[in-house]
Amino acid sequence: MAFAIDGRRLWESLEALGRIGRYRDDEAEVWGVCRLALTAADGEGRRHVVEQMKAAGLAVTIDRIGNVFGRREGREPLAPVMVGSHVDSVPTAGRFDGCLGVLGGLEIVRSLADDQRVTRRPIVVAFFTDEEGCRFGTDMLGSAVATGRIPLDRAYGLKDRDGLTVRDELSRIGFLGEADVALAPPHAYVECHIEQGPTLRAAGKDIGVVSGVQAISWHELTLTGRSAHAGTTPMELRADAGMAAARLNLYLRAMILSGRYGALRATMGAIVPRPGLVNIVPGKVIATIDLRNPDDGAMRRAEQDLIGFYDRVAQDEHVKITWRQTARTDSVAFSPKLQERIAAAAEARGLSCSPIVSGAGHDAQEMARLCPAGMVFVPGENDGISHNPREYSTPEQCARGVSVLADVLLSLAEEEG
Repeated sequence: MAFAIDGRRLWESLEALGRIGRYRDDEAEVWGVCRLALTAADGEGRRHVVEQMKAAGLAVTIDRIGNVFGRREGREPLAPVMVGSHVDSVPTAGRFDGCLGVLGGLEIVRSLADDQRVTRRPIVVAFFTDEEGCRFGTDMLGSAVATGRIPLDRAYGLKDRDGLTVRDELSRIGFLGEADVALAPPHAYVECHIEQGPTLRAAGKDIGVVSGVQAISWHELTLTGRSAHAGTTPMELRADAGMAAARLNLYLRAMILSGRYGALRATMGAIVPRPGLVNIVPGKVIATIDLRNPDDGAMRRAEQDLIGFYDRVAQDEHVKITWRQTARTDSVAFSPKLQERIAAAAEARGLSCSPIVSGAGHDAQEMARLCPAGMVFVPGENDGISHNPREYSTPEQCARGVSVLADVLLSLAEEEG
């Protein structure tokens, strides 16, 4: 008989966490979630999940970057199997991004306790600090520190727009832990996540078998020109930072349409003009650029050409452009063995599945440096919209994904040393 989770309990746990940081989005006419990393709402969400971990009998530890680990001991003192994700959110989120992976892992250990079943290997349910990167500018921060890509001191020094540091904010919300950040390699890491896109829903598939994550490159730009009167300053005498930003944004579209950079995706997600008044030429613009590409070589070509265009625009528009790299990861391929197990588990449950490349970054890609890693995707409704209050996967979709996750997790947890 297949291992059974309690789908209703999983859904109730998603709803309970979704009430923390809740806000009303009048435009979408739905309730959204805002638990920006290391804010008071994130702290409340974290404490809620820690309480649930302890109630499920897990031993909880917190490391010095605020990553949280709930451990269920196994029959033998072997390397654990780890499952998890994150509970922080973008400012305009739904209830599922990250949370399904954490609460799905928690539901699995609850169901094991219901069955009085102890696995050979320990199971660790984890949630990592600031996966989203919206506040401090670097995504997958906690898992990147845990796996050694980002040094702890550098992470501590990152600041938000108000000049508040990661270290001080961890301390303020009570999650500046004492455990070493260097994570001992687990036996394997698996994560269940909403797809955050329309592909699975459009194809009528129940499960996505994630083959890997595409490369990601983030730039933060400061474009400095000269403020001037919009009516009295001739166009040829302007140093218009807003015009320079517009040219960069249009260049991103031209890069995509050229076909020279493979399956490039590019977004100028923030464009903040100053002083931001209707009758004043912007003297400064703060902007961000997000590049994604499944091909590392094509990504490097895109980055080189874009950086070269910064200089051209600066010269043409008589502005100064400075930029910094806030995040950069190459593409990551997940374990073929885990992909096979995920597909087999889905098929054994009579669920349709297909391989899929993740367009978004995830903690699993960081964990892939330490151990075999894999991901289970579930489809989303509303065209798979995510980072939006309309983000939605049904109770059945969530339960199916976590059931497949459970089958893979338990097979790994029974492997010998």
